Amino acid sequence: MRILVLNAGSSSLKASVLDSGRRRPLAQVSADWGSDATRTADRSATVERALAELETSGAPASTLEAVGHRMVHGGHARRDPALIDEPLLAELDELTSLAPLHNAVALDTIRASQLLLERPQAVAFDTGFHGSLPPEAFVYPLPWQWHVDWGIRRYGFHGLSVEWAVRRAGELLGRGAPELNLIVAHLGNGCSVTAVAGGRSVATSMGLTPLEGLMMGTRAGSVDPGVMLELLRAGRVTVEQLAETLDHESGLLGVSGVSGDVRRVSAAAEAGDQRAALALAIFARRAAEGIAAAATSLPQLDVLVFTGGIGQNAGALRAEIVRRLAPLGVAPVEPAESGEDRLLSHGDRAVPVLRVEAREDIVIAEAVESLVEGWPAA
Repeated sequence: MRILVLNAGSSSLKASVLDSGRRRPLAQVSADWGSDATRTADRSATVERALAELETSGAPASTLEAVGHRMVHGGHARRDPALIDEPLLAELDELTSLAPLHNAVALDTIRASQLLLERPQAVAFDTGFHGSLPPEAFVYPLPWQWHVDWGIRRYGFHGLSVEWAVRRAGELLGRGAPELNLIVAHLGNGCSVTAVAGGRSVATSMGLTPLEGLMMGTRAGSVDPGVMLELLRAGRVTVEQLAETLDHESGLLGVSGVSGDVRRVSAAAEAGDQRAALALAIFARRAAEGIAAAATSLPQLDVLVFTGGIGQNAGALRAEIVRRLAPLGVAPVEPAESGEDRLLSHGDRAVPVLRVEAREDIVIAEAVESLVEGWPAA
């Protein structure tokens, strides 16, 4: 079966076409959402443009048999991949406020692709992999009725990426994923750390929403909630302004004043920009703290996996994060880029470090075909 995978992010759309039994995409493109990513019309045009580019790359729409989508938040009820129908879309629309950078974009992408392609379509959820979290990991230390009556709890995200990273780590190390106790650091525009024991998520840094946890490209990650209360009490910001700031104006961008893109921040730091250098130092410190915290949920740490745009490609920043983890016995790595999945660390220290390309598309495609007619894992 030939599957089109549409991975809708906050700033761009990644589209790839996979054939059954093959891991390398037949074709793939990435397209920015355009000048006004809040408009559904712009998103529809972007999907149409991506399909046209895929066609010129050898994957015409007429050969596609099904479509798969990534949905960041599935809420409490949705863990497993599902075929898309109108009741499901209405259900997911109710969750938009919990992942405003992602769910609305994904829903618009789904609706655009339904108009352009009359094919079976399915969705896989980033929250699904974290359904195995124990109560001590997902219940917040807040009034119990908030959890019972309002569903306030940790969900966790980047589950599709983590699922693939765990599988790939097992292959690279020649061990079955159920044998490994590992930490996956998905570092990109969005960042999270997940502890996985026996193939199951046991701790993760993102929470009810993708705002909690590590410092990110434009998201703040975890900060003292008293800061927000003080700003609101003093009338310095409105709720809407605060939401905009935490999602779009914080993180690497907020500290550096340069960009949320680590490549631009790194270039500025190398040119002597002290705020950019500080932003990278805070990023490395918080990532290392998140990894160290996640390790406390494992019986032992067998391997540390880096994935995501920064985790895969930002060698110097990755090396600095690892340097801070020496007390955990994590093996040092060179500050070099790496274009393939491989073991990065050397020496006889206890915990090896791996670089794994993020391949949510494989996990999504497998889920889609299993729903449509059954597809064995590649």
